[in-house]
Amino acid sequence: MNHYYLLGRSGLRVSRLALGTMNFGTGGWHAAYGKTPEEAEPIFRRYVESGGNLIDTADFYTAGESERILGRLIAKAGNRERLVLTSKYTNSVDPSDPNASGNGRKHMIRAVEASLARLGTDYLDLYLLHTWDRITPVEEVVRTFDDLVRAGKIRYAGLSDVPAWYAARAQSYADAHALTPMVTLQLPYGLTMRDVEHEYAPMAQSLGIGLTAWSPLGGGLLTGKYKRTNRGLAGEGRLGDAAAKIDDRTWEIVEALEEVADGLGRPMAQVALNWVVTQPGVASAVAGASSEKQLAGNLAALDFEIPADARRRLDEASAPLTPQLYSMFTPGYQAMVVSPGLSIGDKPAGYAPPVLNGAPA
Repeated sequence: MNHYYLLGRSGLRVSRLALGTMNFGTGGWHAAYGKTPEEAEPIFRRYVESGGNLIDTADFYTAGESERILGRLIAKAGNRERLVLTSKYTNSVDPSDPNASGNGRKHMIRAVEASLARLGTDYLDLYLLHTWDRITPVEEVVRTFDDLVRAGKIRYAGLSDVPAWYAARAQSYADAHALTPMVTLQLPYGLTMRDVEHEYAPMAQSLGIGLTAWSPLGGGLLTGKYKRTNRGLAGEGRLGDAAAKIDDRTWEIVEALEEVADGLGRPMAQVALNWVVTQPGVASAVAGASSEKQLAGNLAALDFEIPADARRRLDEASAPLTPQLYSMFTPGYQAMVVSPGLSIGDKPAGYAPPVLNGAPA
């Protein structure tokens, strides 16, 4: 990985693939598929030696073990300054304390200090609100992010798993008051989860927020390790009981992906990752790995281009259902009603070409 892109409307350069570390550690919610420090080390080492720099964790992952393991691995490697270290906060660290969870200022400051201690660092490159708590005023969140940047605790701020209107409100408030902007919005996005394209992607592009996709492989479904059977599903992995809820349309997406991957001579996971990191507005995709070998396969997803006809096959098979309201925003509808007989665009082709410093992509 030797190509880096700016994250949102910032000067922060990030890898197109981020290393997800939700499975670093064997505690908490993620224990069933967690990795010991000894198992995590070669995954981490291979990622950074391959040029990756965006590391994603959260205080909630493996009950804090993920951050502790990362802290030790970073200290051992001595590469803290070259990493874009990311953590998140929202989930409860003490169920008996109502202020030990949620998105408010008191919990955010408490959470970032605890994450810094576990990671053994004095700042985070990127800090994210993990999940919308439905009640904390967005103004409080944005101002606290700004305070943490001014205090040197974090360098950049972002959001994860919030409504599109909330992200737009946060960015607009930050812009209006010259506060720290949101440089990224992390969302579940992949061939089997494309609903974000209706609202989030155009919002993020308009407001200068870089999308980062989590679960780009659909929890492993897009790797090909699960097979449809008369009894439901065969294959070992963390989908577990959720596999029973996989509908016919999703299996059709998997079958289309398998067809395209076979035609390209590439593993399904590589094609699925390549598709998502080349979608409009996407800055990076967060991909975890259970082994160094699996990580190497993920990294190879950046080594090729999906041909136009193959991409069309994937796009058509996975096209998200369009809600009634959004159908009025489609080119077809607007060509029929808004601008019949006319060709109208927001700017001519080449008006704002992408800038690339270094080797051509």
